[in-house]
Amino acid sequence: MNLTYTTVRSAKRKKLTITVERDSSILVLAPESATDEAIDRVVQSKRQWLFEKLQNAPKYQGTHAPGKEVVSGESALYLGREYRITLTDASDARVVFDRAFVIPQGDRLQTRQAFRDWYQAQAQEVILPRVQRLAFELGVDLAEAVIVDDRLRWGSCTAKNNVRLNWRLIKAPMSVIDYVIVHELAHLLENNHTPAFWNIVRAKVPGAEKSKAWLKEHGQILEEEI
Repeated sequence: MNLTYTTVRSAKRKKLTITVERDSSILVLAPESATDEAIDRVVQSKRQWLFEKLQNAPKYQGTHAPGKEVVSGESALYLGREYRITLTDASDARVVFDRAFVIPQGDRLQTRQAFRDWYQAQAQEVILPRVQRLAFELGVDLAEAVIVDDRLRWGSCTAKNNVRLNWRLIKAPMSVIDYVIVHELAHLLENNHTPAFWNIVRAKVPGAEKSKAWLKEHGQILEEEI
């Protein structure tokens, strides 16, 4: 069985990512410098995994994928609020945000990639400084904080004192972002979810239970295409 896939390159992307879309298509997001040959080698190395994913993909057909299409008139989340999307034919390839999203119109994949790049850049700019500030306030020994692309978790803390935060958090209210940051930083003080751990989180983040409920309610964001 041959593998057919679509490649979308981006100058901002550093790593190659392969996903199986809900319509059973294969999408490869690659750095601009990646050659067709290099991309194909990676895809072929994932053949078994891709075939397994494709076998499960039909269960999603006929259903609306979580999240919203990037089309004029729809809306998208940013810092916990919904903002209207407008597609434009302007030559500038950047997404512009001013109480609404103005997104350059290309084909479906190009438009989606432009929006994703904007979200990831905002996550870097907004979330990472808050990690540093909260780490200082908690007095924890943080090695590094990074923004990652993860379809499974909002955040994680490694054994080397690194905190990894999902870029999709930028869609959440700031109170929820702070909750996730403090949750991961608290693991640098208490490794497990002990009563002491939760005391640290609740003392630092008023309304922690509301933030947990928001994350549970909006868990589908982790599966969204954007």
